[in-house]
Amino acid sequence: MRAVVLQKQGQPLQETELPDPEPGQGQLKLTVHACGVCRTDLHLRDHEIEATKLPVVLGHQIVATTDDGRRVGVPWLGWTDGTCQYCTTGRENLCVNARFTGRDIDGGYAELTVADERYCLPLPDENDFPTELVAPLLCGGLIGYRALRFTGEAHRLGLYGFGSAAHQICQVAVYQGRDVYAFTRPGDARTQRFATSLGAVWAGGSDENPPHPLDAAIIFASAGELVPQALKALAPDGVVVCAGIHMTPIPSFDYDLLYEERKIRSVANLTRQDGTEFLELARAIPVRTTVEVYELPRAEQALDDLRNGRFEGSAVIVP
Repeated sequence: MRAVVLQKQGQPLQETELPDPEPGQGQLKLTVHACGVCRTDLHLRDHEIEATKLPVVLGHQIVATTDDGRRVGVPWLGWTDGTCQYCTTGRENLCVNARFTGRDIDGGYAELTVADERYCLPLPDENDFPTELVAPLLCGGLIGYRALRFTGEAHRLGLYGFGSAAHQICQVAVYQGRDVYAFTRPGDARTQRFATSLGAVWAGGSDENPPHPLDAAIIFASAGELVPQALKALAPDGVVVCAGIHMTPIPSFDYDLLYEERKIRSVANLTRQDGTEFLELARAIPVRTTVEVYELPRAEQALDDLRNGRFEGSAVIVP
């Protein structure tokens, strides 16, 4: 099969031929139709997150079909032990022995893959969720949904970093009756227009203050300096949710920014329940993703375009 492989961190992905994967016990052999590109893929490629196996096939937003024709989505969470203190208390996202698709398990930048059947999410048919449009839901949407839940009933919601996850969660928040304030790279008028087209009531640079104090903010960008900036924009009792798996160092800040019961918390991974809930909600709204499609040999270009903010919404690789 054809695949694009990360041979060494910090180096470009390489297109290669690999033996067709064979499923083990409890696994499904899958034909890959699309795989969303996530910033975590970029962190692995750029060696900002340590790879646990090399070479590795990246990609954890996989839309695929089984040998018997079922349509499934494969997310970041690929396996848990089911027995640790977190798995047995409804917190499988924190499993101490978890394995993740595209890091510990070969992912979807390939024509074929295998995945644990228990962690494959059933997908509606093509008419409800077109293949290239559903792929970004499987991480950007799921992690964004988990982060959104941590904001409680916040009415004024700030989204810092308006990429794959934010452009989906903006639609969910607007559907729920919230006011969305979108923060982009300073001077990025194109993305600010994109945010307002999806229902944001205000859009500006991440160096700006919103016109009203925020009840909550979600940081999707990996820039640690946005944490004090978001705290500065919060009303008392507000919360800043850091939704990425990696963030650059957070600079020190005055206690006044945290005072009045403001809070900071992170999101780690996802659960299968998150997947079930979000996919049902995304279908009901419906959430419409904006995608830039890349053929498999251009996976390295997709990562570079993500790094430099060259597209709106999400990138999706098709084999």
